[in-house]
Formats: sequence, structure tokens, C-alpha cells
Amino acid sequence: MRGTVLWLAPALLTLVVTSVGLDHAQLWRDELATWSAATRSVRDLVRLAGTIDAATGPYYLFMHGWTALAGDSTIALRLPSVLSMTGAAALTALLGRRLAGARAGLLAGLLFALLPGTSRYAQEARPYALATLLAVLATLLLVDALRRPGWWRWIGYAAALAALGLTHLIALTLLAAHAVAVLAADRVGLTDDGGGGRNRRRWFWVPAVLPAVLLVAPLALVARSQRGRQLQWVDIVRPSDLTTLPGGLAQSSVVGGLLVGLAALGAARLGRRALLPGAAVLLPVLLLFVAGSAVPIWVPRYLVFVVPFACLLAGAALAAVPLPGGLAVVVLAGLLGGPDQAALRRTHEWPRSAPIDYRAVAEVIAAGQRPGDAIVYSPRRSWLFLDFGIEYQLRDRRPRDALLVEGAARRGDLWATECARPAECLAGVPRVWLVLSGRHADPVAAVSGAKGAALRDGFTVAQVWQRPGLTLALLTR
Repeated sequence: MRGTVLWLAPALLTLVVTSVGLDHAQLWRDELATWSAATRSVRDLVRLAGTIDAATGPYYLFMHGWTALAGDSTIALRLPSVLSMTGAAALTALLGRRLAGARAGLLAGLLFALLPGTSRYAQEARPYALATLLAVLATLLLVDALRRPGWWRWIGYAAALAALGLTHLIALTLLAAHAVAVLAADRVGLTDDGGGGRNRRRWFWVPAVLPAVLLVAPLALVARSQRGRQLQWVDIVRPSDLTTLPGGLAQSSVVGGLLVGLAALGAARLGRRALLPGAAVLLPVLLLFVAGSAVPIWVPRYLVFVVPFACLLAGAALAAVPLPGGLAVVVLAGLLGGPDQAALRRTHEWPRSAPIDYRAVAEVIAAGQRPGDAIVYSPRRSWLFLDFGIEYQLRDRRPRDALLVEGAARRGDLWATECARPAECLAGVPRVWLVLSGRHADPVAAVSGAKGAALRDGFTVAQVWQRPGLTLALLTR
């Protein structure tokens, strides 16, 4: 099998599949946070990292540069993730060839390309796809450095590892798998000689890890102090969460179960050669599970970077049959994931039965607003980012944010500060567009506190629109 076909076929298939419907699903809440951060100044980004979301700060900085060049359309924001998953598919095939043979590598890359989870995170402006690419790249460079030790290979590995840690802190749990591979390198076929000086050079791994540790440690300390704000919505992990993990990562319960079964068969077929890819799947999951049992940090999508290694093991299982048979199973996986592929292109919200249609609300406002109108959000301090969603759709055409005192960018936060005396801030406003999360028959009654009192005392409801996930009301004096 020609080397070019080995990696090019999975790469092209991934690019095609993940590009289909790239802008069909609206930016969801996490992507709106990315857009808000990426379009701020570098000074505001530094301030944001000191307040919340420090762990994602380097990715936001990267996206800041990217949007300066490519713009901030939905396609532009998601394109780096598409390219990252495309590269991850190609590297998965190459790593598979190193560890299990060319046929296993090809089938692993093709299987990865067709997973609904690959499309899901390729079509998301978040760091998970980039972390997946760097995880496979770092592992491939480690294998090459162990087999043919050399300073340049170790330097390349060190750089990839540092980039991985800066992109996604949790992905550095992959170091545990790399440590196991280094310790057992001569017993699992990761070195070309039986010992001697070249074999001893595998311990160059220790200094190669140091740059990543030194770069990431300060970031990890800041992120740790922000955990209460960043992950307040996360629960302590339960054993049952492990059973739903494959379906969560594959974005399809059926495909996730198939992937686990094939990976188990592949591990049995590879024997000792399964140590590295097997550890790259199991150890990050185990470490995050143990940590999540003590502190609320278990979020399944944080482990997306292990999926290529599971595909590698699955590719080894499929390589045991003639190539047409292996390809048939890959196609079957793609067909089984078809409904989930279609669903994720409708919305990225979870559950998918509860989409939030910012665009529909923005269209109503744009068509009906008049000079002097104001807009009010409820709730304002919410992970739904109602203000970001409407701002992204309307840009400079949105009504005046009458209750805004200090914007999120200036505060170095993801949420703005609102007027403490809403009645005074709304004085003189003839009409208010009230945007609420959820469905409400009486929108004003759903607004609590002084904001709700000011709206009830000063305005009457003229018209109400119900849109998926949102209620829009036009209030008049």
C-alpha cells in the first residue's frame, strides 16, 4: 500500500464529511464564548484569563489571531477545528502503520473520519479538535523518537507536548500512557535495537517533558483557582458515567458500542503491541475518573483526544480480515451514525431536543425595531450567553443595551454588569425587546428582582414570539 494513500484517504474523507453542513448548526453557548473572547483585544484576553477560563486562554489567543485573518463567520470560526480533525485522521493512519501495520492504519483513519463525534468536534469552535490533533502528533513523534533516537525528534516531541498542554490541560493525562510506553519500549517493539546506547536514549523523554510541565504549571495553577466558577455546573462522577462515555465521545451510543467492541478485539490481536494505544485510551479516562470522584471535573468531551487511539485498536481488529471486509465494517459504522450526523448539524445544544434559535429571535428584532428601542436579557448571568447570541447575529444593528453598565470584555469576564437601578436606566425608553431563555406565557412575570419590577411598572406586553429555546417579547410604555 502506497504511503501517500495511507494517510491521504482518511484525511480527504474527514475533510469532506466534516465540511458538510459546517454552518448549519448555530454557534452554541461554548462557541459564543469563543467568539466573544477571540474578538477582544490581547489586553482584554489577558484580563479574561485572570478571571475565568484561563485553561482555554491560549486557544482564545490563537483564535484571536485566526479571526483577525479569516473573520468571525460561523465557517471561519469552525475551520481550524475541521483542519485539526483532518490532520488527526491522517496522523492516526500513520501511527497505526507504525504500531499495527499499514492496513490497520488505513482502516483506523477511515473509521475515525466517519465517527459522528469527529464531525461534532470538527464543527465546533473549541479546542478539542486541536487537542486531538496534537495528542496523536505527540504520540507519533514519541514512537519515532524511541525507534530512531535523535535530538531533533525529541525536540519535536517536546514542542508537540507543550502545545498539547497549552491547548487542553486535561489532555496532558496522555503523559501517563507515554510514560508506560517509555518504560516498556524494548518489550513492546518500540525500539529497533535490543539495548545499548540507542536504547538508553529513550530516557531523553524525561527532559523532553520538562518544557511542557514548566509552561503548563502556571496555567494549571490559575485554572485550579477558577474551577469553582468554570465548572460549577459539573457533578461528581458516578460509575454509571463510564458506561455512557463511549456513546458520548462517539456522539452515538450504537457507534460508541461498536468502537469499544472492535477496540477490545484489536487489543487482543495486537498483544503487547497494544500497550501504547490501549494505555492512551484507558489511562486518561481512569485519571480523569479518579480526579472527578474527588472534585467536579468529569466532562466527557474533555476526553475526545483518546478517540483516535481507540480507532487504532479497532483498525487492528479490522485488519485481521481481507481489506473489503474491513472497509464494509467501516461503512457500516458510518451508516449507523448517519442519524446522529444529521442531528448534530441541526444543533450543538445538549440535549439536541432543546435547541436555542438565536437567529430566529434576531430576525424578529431586526424586522421590527425602531429608533430609541432598547434590549433587555433575562437571565443576564447565564451560561446560555443570551447577549452574546443576539450580538453575534445582529452586530451593530441590535437595539441599545439599556441596562449595560460595564461590558464583559472590560470586566475581564464572560458576563456584563447591569444597572443596579433598572427603573432609572429604562427611563425615557419607549419600547423594550425582552429576550428570555425558555418558554414563557407571561414573559415579564418571569423576570425576577428589580429588573422585573421595573418592567412590570413601566411597560406593558405588546407582542410575544416563541422560538426554540427562547421567548421574545416587545414591551411598550
